[in-house]
Amino acid sequence: MLADPPAHTASPAHRSGLAKAFTASLTGTALEWYDFAVYSAASALVFPQVFFPSSDPLTGTILAFSTYAVGYLARPVGGFVFGRLGDILGRKQLLVITLLLIGVTTFAIGLVPGYSTIGIAAPIALVVLRFAQGVAVGGEWGGAVLLSSEYGDPRRRGFWASAAQIGPPAGNLLANGALALLTAALSKSQFESWGWRLAFLASALLVGFGLWIRLRLEDTPIFKAMQESGDRPDAPISEVVRTHPRRLLAAILSRLAPDVIYSLFTVFTITYGTKILHFERSTVLIAILIGSGCQLLTIPLAGAVSDRINRRLLYAIAAVGGLVWTVVFFPLIDGGSRLLLIIGIVVGLTFHSFMYGPQAAFITEQFTIHLRSTGSSLAYTIAGVFGGALAPLIFTTLLSRFDSWVPLAVYILVVTAATLLGIVLGRDPDPDEDEQYAELTEKLTPAAVSAT
Repeated sequence: MLADPPAHTASPAHRSGLAKAFTASLTGTALEWYDFAVYSAASALVFPQVFFPSSDPLTGTILAFSTYAVGYLARPVGGFVFGRLGDILGRKQLLVITLLLIGVTTFAIGLVPGYSTIGIAAPIALVVLRFAQGVAVGGEWGGAVLLSSEYGDPRRRGFWASAAQIGPPAGNLLANGALALLTAALSKSQFESWGWRLAFLASALLVGFGLWIRLRLEDTPIFKAMQESGDRPDAPISEVVRTHPRRLLAAILSRLAPDVIYSLFTVFTITYGTKILHFERSTVLIAILIGSGCQLLTIPLAGAVSDRINRRLLYAIAAVGGLVWTVVFFPLIDGGSRLLLIIGIVVGLTFHSFMYGPQAAFITEQFTIHLRSTGSSLAYTIAGVFGGALAPLIFTTLLSRFDSWVPLAVYILVVTAATLLGIVLGRDPDPDEDEQYAELTEKLTPAAVSAT
């Protein structure tokens, strides 16, 4: 267990921007993940019928999840492009661009005609727009994490960095809430015909709100100190690969189990619950809503706990717990009990929270300050390809071939082992590095560091 060192006292200028930075990181990421999550849920609910008609329901679902995976495959592009810009131009600028990009593409998805109207052009357009969504989300995460954590005390980074981590369950809550409301208010034919589009079109209002918040915020004091010191890298991608290969690998591997477990409980469960266990769609969505609502509390709690005890130890315990719960989950819900379905998802997402809450701090701590945005973005997006991108597709394929949940549990065992290896390879935090930059920041004029 790590000692709990004295907290670094932020200047009044830092404190004045901290609440704004935390809010901007949380709300902007939540709005972007609303867009991403509404696509994920629609992949299980309507896209097989609208864009990939097939006589075999599981085949249509596999094709729909293939477009879901495209969003993850595109993330490294966003990580490469926007991650390096975060270290060169600043955290704020890239966050405005990524929010605009995902808002436009999500709105456009809501307008794409179905396969019955324009044929093969429909799924092609869907794939192109999904790719653009993935690029935006890939560029978003690193900047959002640094936006909140670089305003806060580096010895409390687990909590402050968790602002961006709250975004996905908050976005998932909004997305599944919108879809649950639509499925309850409309008939099945109305929802599949046009009702699902309303959830995508509503993103225009949400993204507008997020832009209003982000445009009012200054860049982080740490980045401004980097500007003053001239410590910005010229070729951050090559420098990360050349000087931080072990840390990059550790950060990538640490993401796999959380990604896969999250996909299991929030994406694949919709398919498994409706097609195999014959739950109503609204029943499964409500269970996911409840689990996501709980994560709004458990993720920042986990981040705060990781500031008190060894972050890597907490992460490892949660990874093992998530694996064990997966083995419990499937037999638990096979009886068709709604209550057990809710309990199963809530507990599964709680284990996910105790990995995901500390994850942002753990990943950013692997890289030196002048390479944080690039290194964090690369690790996050590359891991997404091997984790979240393939997980729903692998889950569905294994279920279709073996007609059993056991191979799914074996798959989670493999990714959990990889994540534990990443935790072992990683390093513990070094707050002194941030405090040296903080001292430099104190020398700047108040106008230069004020977030107002």
